[in-house]
Amino acid sequence: MRKIISLICFLLPIMGFAGQPANTLQIRDDAPDQYTVVKGDTLWDISGKFFKDPWRWPYIWGMNKNDIKDPHWIYPGATIVLDRSNGSLRMGGSANNSEVIKLSPRIRSQDSTENAIPSIPSKAIEPFLSQPLVVAEEALAHAPTLIGVAEERVIIGTGDTAYAKGLTESQGKKWQVYRPGKTFVDPDSHELLGYEAIFLGSVHVKAFSDVSTVVITSAKQEINPGDRLLVPETVAAQNYLPRAPDFDINTRVISIYGGVSQAGQNTVITLNKGKRDGLQAGHILALTSKGRVLQNEGKKLALPDEHYGLAFVFRVFDKVSYALIMQSRLPVQLLDHAITP
Repeated sequence: MRKIISLICFLLPIMGFAGQPANTLQIRDDAPDQYTVVKGDTLWDISGKFFKDPWRWPYIWGMNKNDIKDPHWIYPGATIVLDRSNGSLRMGGSANNSEVIKLSPRIRSQDSTENAIPSIPSKAIEPFLSQPLVVAEEALAHAPTLIGVAEERVIIGTGDTAYAKGLTESQGKKWQVYRPGKTFVDPDSHELLGYEAIFLGSVHVKAFSDVSTVVITSAKQEINPGDRLLVPETVAAQNYLPRAPDFDINTRVISIYGGVSQAGQNTVITLNKGKRDGLQAGHILALTSKGRVLQNEGKKLALPDEHYGLAFVFRVFDKVSYALIMQSRLPVQLLDHAITP
């Protein structure tokens, strides 16, 4: 068992958030009076059962991004009640009972194996918090290199002993194996944005030398002599606070993970904007397709651009970002736009 400080403040009415008025929230026509949280739910899912804009659950819960960095803890078994009189959600009580149980900040004793409800599907993004990476060209070009295997094999697998050059003891014994992947180029400016480093597996160094001895501890894909080694870089998973950027931004989908040309819900996409453009983890962007051009009475008429989904930015590099498709009623295609909603 572990003790977790839980701030249960769901009894607050909806507050304005990031300068947007509360009255823009719309309750779904089929919204239930109450809902019991189950394992596997997310804050996005729960809010989507009650409101038409589930990404705005911070408004719904009365959270302020300037004061509260992490979501409130909600656990399976909790009852969420919709107060239709003011359009807010509350914890505990009954939809037909005016006496709602009021919970104050307190110490909760929670089993360590039972996790709080996350903001978004954490399993969908966890692999991308450590791999793949977006790196500069020289990062892989000058990285340590696997040069061979103890036995005369072409492909190296889990448990094999291999040899590498360029390893330094000061950076530790755990390394990850990568291979250069896609080259990211801005479709508008043609600027080189970076290179995707494809994660292949992990190694442990047995002995450092000019030619170091390593053991392959895991192999996700085929590992070959010539593949590169990088120090593990893990970004801690967060309970992200979704919000719209407070500025106008227009990005493009430059890659869909898996090498496909179309994507649907819970697929990871790469955008051609990053930290230098102001994007942050937690930003919500509207997925937009360019309006088609029609011939009408001998003239070309452009139809309006169509907003068809939402993407959640969860990892940001200098010039590119990874985003998770949260909603989409059309297939997401390469070069589609993602803009401030």
